[in-house]
Amino acid sequence: MVSARSGGISGVWYVALGATLWGLDPLFRILLLKSFSSAQIVFIEHLLLACYAVPILVKYRKTLIGKLSLGVIGALLFISWGGSAIATILFTAAFSHGNANAILLLQKLQPLFAIILARVMLKETLPSKFFAYIAVALLGTYLLTFGFSSPEMGLKDLGTISCLFSILAAGLWGGSTVMGKYLLQKKLDFPIVTSLRFLLAIPLLTVVLVASGDAWHVTGTSGGLILIAVNLLFQAFFPGLLSMLLYYKGLTSTKAFFATLAELAFPAVGVCVNWLVFGQKLTVGQLAGFIVIWLTLWVMSRNQSKTAA
Repeated sequence: MVSARSGGISGVWYVALGATLWGLDPLFRILLLKSFSSAQIVFIEHLLLACYAVPILVKYRKTLIGKLSLGVIGALLFISWGGSAIATILFTAAFSHGNANAILLLQKLQPLFAIILARVMLKETLPSKFFAYIAVALLGTYLLTFGFSSPEMGLKDLGTISCLFSILAAGLWGGSTVMGKYLLQKKLDFPIVTSLRFLLAIPLLTVVLVASGDAWHVTGTSGGLILIAVNLLFQAFFPGLLSMLLYYKGLTSTKAFFATLAELAFPAVGVCVNWLVFGQKLTVGQLAGFIVIWLTLWVMSRNQSKTAA
């Protein structure tokens, strides 16, 4: 009992550390948006990550024998196409349309998506009064999006489009948490899950890039080009690779429900980065929404702990 409990705590901290690195993502991504489109950034990231993924796949290829069922393949495609490709493109595009703090705070919805899917797919026990928690969380989401003022019901509002992109990305990432846990339960090693997540996304990203028709406009002084290259490398291997390795290592010994709560480190660190580096401030309404959703998730986690005890 003590050993299992210690392993769970260790796993949660690995997940939280991985999510903390995700919070540094805007520090690189916003700068790269000055030179590349969203699709181009994500495509380059995955090409760089292939330098890690291909050797790992070759090394662990024998561990895949007899494990590639339709369910496993579907889960791999979900985390690679949905979580690693489409969600990242939506999230990156959101930064080019709206306030970065609102985008990051809306990632609080990700645990709610993950909890529902974990109950359906993994049969993890939901907290009591779950639908009451959802209602309160939706109130918090409203405050995050519109603050204390009435919303302007105009779909052309760039802020609304940005929030929509962020919510869709949160749904895909929440689903990826559950699908990742499903794959690890099927005895796939976390390094190979990480590698396949990156590699399987490349064909889809290639199609998206060609379909978008984005022209490549990388110009500037040699110093500027070096800065772009350094940003791309750090973006790919720190918020990208290292964070996912830590994340899947932690997910191996952690329930999807607790893992998705640990992921709250991501928007928290991201907001601090925006405040300290980019000088963006939060409104009182956004802070209120942040507190409402955080308290909802905290109460849910306490309820789950009491149930387990």
